[in-house]
Order: sequence, then structure tokens, then C-alpha cells
Amino acid sequence: MDDIDQQLIALLRQNARLSIADLAHKLGVARGTVNNRLRKLEDSQVILGYTVRLRPEAEPERIRAWMGVLIEGNTTRQVIASLLGEPGVVALHDTNGRWDLLAEIEARSTRELSDVLERIRLVGGIRGTETNIHLASYR
Repeated sequence: MDDIDQQLIALLRQNARLSIADLAHKLGVARGTVNNRLRKLEDSQVILGYTVRLRPEAEPERIRAWMGVLIEGNTTRQVIASLLGEPGVVALHDTNGRWDLLAEIEARSTRELSDVLERIRLVGGIRGTETNIHLASYR
């Protein structure tokens, strides 16, 4: 990725709904250049998709939580593959410190959250977990 690709991604992070013409104008390149670069970034899976971000308050019934995961032995890849296959896990992060992984979890109810946590606890290679429920955001 060169500087133009980085600038393109930065613009899309600010507003993924910008038109090709607007992106081209802001980057100072032709629309065809933007189209080609987007296609290459998508084909190489640098850009995985475009989405809508909502404020947590817009979905008050949705429960969000973070789970620290401690991995047993040399099973990191297997655990990651299993967690990425869990529908309740919306993102997975490699971290340092006390936990090996940090899983972002979303559920529609406490019952659904309990089911997600139960499935995760059954994943082979996980030595321990700690879950914290999101209560409020201040920024």
C-alpha cells in the first residue's frame, strides 16, 4: 500500500459513504484510479467490507461485553479459529498483559450472552476467561 491507498482508507474511515467522485477529488486523482484501488484493496482483503457504526445508546437492548481469554499451551491458532466461528464474537484482539486475547461480544439478551459464554468456555485450549459487561460510554 502506498500513500494514496493510506489516504483513501483514512477517508473511508471518516465516511465510508463518500462517492467515488468525492474520493477522487479529495485525493487529487481520477475516478478510475479510485475504483481500481478500491477493487485491489477489496480483492486483497485489506478492506473487508463497509458497515454502519451505531452509538451504543441507539441499541439499548443489545448487551456488549469484553472477555479476556487465557490460552493453554500452544493452542493459540486453534482457539482463534474457534472464537472467530462464534457468532457472538464480533471482534477478536491479540493483546499483551494478563490475557492472551480480548474478545468483543454482543448479544440481544442476558440469556443469549449466557449461551455465548457457555460455548466459549467449551472451546479446547482455553485455560480461563473473565468477562466484563459494557455499562456506559463517555466519549
